Amino acid sequence: MTQSRLLRMDNIGIVVESLDDAVAFFTELGLSLEGRATIEGAWAGRVTGLGDQRVEIAMMVTPDGHSRLELSRFLEPAVVEDHRTAPVNALGYLRAMFAVSDLDDTLARLGRHGAQVVGEVVQYERAYRLCYVRGPEGVLIGLAEPLADGR
Repeated sequence: MTQSRLLRMDNIGIVVESLDDAVAFFTELGLSLEGRATIEGAWAGRVTGLGDQRVEIAMMVTPDGHSRLELSRFLEPAVVEDHRTAPVNALGYLRAMFAVSDLDDTLARLGRHGAQVVGEVVQYERAYRLCYVRGPEGVLIGLAEPLADGR
């Protein structure tokens, strides 16, 4: 008899320069702010391998409550690399994909926060309208609008 093991994704983390701008962007997308905190001390650095650190975080949650996004702003140590303009085929973190009910409305709302479509909005078969958007901080997200049959 095999033992049941717990495995579920708790969150995806993104490092940003302006926590306020990132929170506003993801709030406009439809996520809610679950909480903000400053995480600091050597104990945190033992997890990340960064030593003594101080990080301001904001935890965002999707409307269904099943997915969370952790936005982090490093105060100490300083950020050492910047991948905000990396193309979509760069190795490592690529993007998070969100399903939306109205892609055009979502793009208009996110555009007021500086979001820009990376390529173009395309339709994948009769299933989805899709696009990639680069938001504040260069955060890359995917948006997918499920289509009704026959559209």
